[in-house]
Amino acid sequence: MKALVWYVLAACFEIGGCFSFWAWLRMAKSPLWTIPGAFSLVAFALILTRVEADFAGRAYAAYGGIYIVSSLLWLWAVENTPPDRWDVVGSALCLAGVGVILFGPRAV
Repeated sequence: MKALVWYVLAACFEIGGCFSFWAWLRMAKSPLWTIPGAFSLVAFALILTRVEADFAGRAYAAYGGIYIVSSLLWLWAVENTPPDRWDVVGSALCLAGVGVILFGPRAV
């Protein structure tokens, strides 16, 4: 459960950081938007290291599904565009994959 909190927090910082660059380059916002964005991306990387996992690759793979769901929530909350049914189906498939990665039996 603790990992989920770290994953969600990491997703918030990553999406916020990436969005700052999107705003600058795609929405004609000031380049100053990239300053908090860069700090946000550094925070994302630091937060993701807090997830307890034996291997970085597995932690990142599981995070991918959380990132996808978080991105769709961002789409809805910040960009005011609700996810469509394909977004929902796709994210559900990704979360199923996260479950397999996190809870699948491992050879000891």
